[in-house]
Formats: sequence, C-alpha cells, structure tokens
Amino acid sequence: MQFDEIAGLRGSSAAWRLLRADNAPLILSFLGRVFVDENIREISASHLASLLDDELYALNKRLGEGTFPKTPKAYLDDWSAPAAGWLRKYYIADSDEPHYDATPSVERAVAWVNALRERGFVGTESRLNTVFELLRQIVYGTETDPEIRLTELRRRRAEIDAEIDAVERGDITVLDDTGRSDRYQQFADIARALLSDFREVETNFRALDRQMRERIATWGGTKGELLDEVVGSRNLISDSDQGRSFQAFYDLLLSTDRLDELTGLIGRVQTLGVSGTDPRLGHIHHDWLDAGGRAQATVRQLSEQLRRFLDDQVWLENRRVMDLLRGIETTAIAVRDQRTDDFRHDIDAAAPAIVLPMERPLYRKPAAASVDSSGIAAGHAEGSSAALFEQVHVDPAPLIKSVHKILRKQPQITLGEVVATAPLRQGLAELVTYLALDDAAFAKTFDDNATDTVTWSDDDGVTRTARIPRVIFTRAATTAGVARR
Repeated sequence: MQFDEIAGLRGSSAAWRLLRADNAPLILSFLGRVFVDENIREISASHLASLLDDELYALNKRLGEGTFPKTPKAYLDDWSAPAAGWLRKYYIADSDEPHYDATPSVERAVAWVNALRERGFVGTESRLNTVFELLRQIVYGTETDPEIRLTELRRRRAEIDAEIDAVERGDITVLDDTGRSDRYQQFADIARALLSDFREVETNFRALDRQMRERIATWGGTKGELLDEVVGSRNLISDSDQGRSFQAFYDLLLSTDRLDELTGLIGRVQTLGVSGTDPRLGHIHHDWLDAGGRAQATVRQLSEQLRRFLDDQVWLENRRVMDLLRGIETTAIAVRDQRTDDFRHDIDAAAPAIVLPMERPLYRKPAAASVDSSGIAAGHAEGSSAALFEQVHVDPAPLIKSVHKILRKQPQITLGEVVATAPLRQGLAELVTYLALDDAAFAKTFDDNATDTVTWSDDDGVTRTARIPRVIFTRAATTAGVARR
C-alpha cells in the first residue's frame, strides 16, 4: 500500500476511527459481544440501551464513578452518528421505535483486535493443502481441453483407489492431535469470517440500491429512457458479482443433503475432543442460515422500496404535467379579452385540405370463388371420446400440509425438494396445483434465473419429466418466529 492510500484510509475508514476512539475498549467489548459474539443483527433501541446501562454501571463501579459519565442513549447516538458510522440506526415496518445493527467496520475492528492476541498454536499444514486445492479448482475449473481434464480426473481416481486399497489392507492413517488442531483452527477461522461477511454483503446490497436511486433522482433524460434504464437494471443486485456469489452459497447451504452432511460433520468434530473446541461452532451453520435469510430479506425489502420509489416519481411527474396544463389554462383566460397588435400565432396552412366523398373509389363486389363439393364422403371418428368427460380434481390441502411439514424444519425449500419428499401421485395436474398454492403460512417466489426438473410416473408406468422455473416456498415471518420459539 502507498502512503497516500494509507493516509486516505486513516481519515475515511470507520474501523480506523473506532480503533482511535477514546472509548475504543468500551465500544469494541460491548458491540463485539452483543453483535459479533451473539450474532445479533437487529435489536431495539430500548433493549440495547438496557444492555449498555448494565455495562456502564459495572464499569463505573469497578473503575470509579464518572469514568463513563454519559447516558446509554447518548453513547448510542454518538456511535450511530454519520461521523462515527459504527451502528446503523433504522426503523422497521409497523414500529415507531428505532432499531440498531452493527456495521461491517465494527466486524473488521473486532477481528483485528482479536488477531493481536498471542496464539500458542498456529496451524500451517491444512492451509497449504487448502491453497493447493483452491489452485486446482481455478486451473482445472477453467480448462477447456478434455484431455487435460481427463488426466486430472484419472490422477484423483488413482489416489482414491490407492487409499481404498490401503484401508482394505488395514493400513489406516489417522490424524494425530496436531493435525486435528490444525484443521479445526482453520475451520473456526473460516466459519467466523464467513458469518461476519454476511453483514458486509448486506451493506454492499444497500450500496447498489443507493446507486440506482441516485441514478433515478439525477436523471436528465426522458421518462421512456428512464424506464428502459430501470427495467434493464431491475436485477442489478442479484446479477452483480456479490449477488451471484451469495446466491450460489445460499443455494448450496439450502441443499438438504449438504445441510444434513454438514450438521453431521460438525456434530462429530465437536465430540472428538480437539483442543480449543468452541461450543458456539456446533451450531454455526444455523447462524449462517439466519444471516443468509436476513440478507435475502434485505434484497426483497430493497426491491419493494425501489418499486415504491418509482411509483412516487411517476406520481410527481404526473402532478407536474397537471400543474403545467393549469398554468396554460390560467394564462389563456388572462389574455382572452386582450387585443394587441403584436399578438400573432402561426398556423399550419391558410385553408384546410378537403377530400370530397365522390373522389373515393366506389364499392366493388369481390370475385366469388367456385367450390366443387362433389365426391365428399362422410367420415368416421377414430378413438373414444370418453376422455373428454374425464376430470381430474386435485385437493390442495394435502399439498399445503406437505409444504408446512418441511417448513417447520427449515425456513425455505424449493418445489423440487418438496416433490422429492412427497412424490407426485396425480401427475401434471398435481404439479400445476403446487404452482397455484396460496397459504398465509408461507410465501411463494418464482426464480426465472434457475430451473428445476420434476419427474413422475403416469398411470401407464411411463416416466414423465417437466422443467419448470425454480419455485421457492419461504416460511412467513410470524410462522418463522413461532417456529424458532
């Protein structure tokens, strides 16, 4: 880094300002414990002020009265001010009480302070293996030559075959305590860093939304060009690098097989007795799901706010047009009775262009076409018409019950996963009924950027396959809150 870049960061970085603040130990310890350690991403002002009041009382009692003289509300106002930028203060729907969330700057400052601690053990072997694996994924993931890819796949297959032969011979290599500690330390670092990155992902989504609003507010072209710009950028958030990476991670985490495997692996690791085991990492994947769901909710909220913002812009534009028309009418009435010599108005022509009716061509009867209907014999219908009277009725209640049953265990599921759990019995009619489900306990979202394949067997035993846009059932907010309690 260059001198000017460091000097600029020193003046603009909120994390740097936090480290230089006089009350940095109080801010880092309190905000780090509440928002980072406990993974709280939304807390009311009254609750946060109550927690800070207890913290200030304990510190003043231990360090001396007057060490922290301000009230909790005053400290929170200072920390959420634009000059500080350590707390995000906002209002949620149907509430007149402000809420708080930590900014990514707090995450960075807390992580940097934690990195200053002396570590008795620093693992390096697992990180080198991770470097090798990442490089292989980059190189062979972008390789288009089939021979090179086959060579790599055969090499990996030979390694797996050799390991299988060794296990069959009874030659089993087990990680020692050092190897387990090394890998667990890297897992803990990545898990915590991934959880803290979600807060920065939300901030980046809001920055993209702010850029779109600024573009609309400062638009100088026509309304049609503005609509083209907005419609062309309606997926600005989801199509960005940040959005695509987050969606890929979230889809992978929502996979039932991968989630079950992850739960089992974390549970087994926590019981191996690895030194330095953190109990909180036993449910870190649930924290990932909660943080990812909040980021998804942020994207939906920003899209809804952008739509309302555009509606307001259209209303203001229509009001401006009406004001102009009223101004023209008022001016016309004011000058109606005024006769001035210098008042003039240009017209298109001195006389109108007239077209007489007789100048148009007369009606002409169209020529009749001769049709020869001789030699036509009566036909006989082939096949049975009974199928026209067959009706298939699909009861939506069992389908809704199947979706409820799965959403009690997880906040979100796709239609393909629902059908995999409860196979189709009435074929295409049942699939169409799934697409039309409507229930207050869950919301249904269509993702046109992804597709799912649904397979079923008809009455004749023939396997049918349908490719549909991805349908996501999401647990409603009230239902999700009850399920968590």
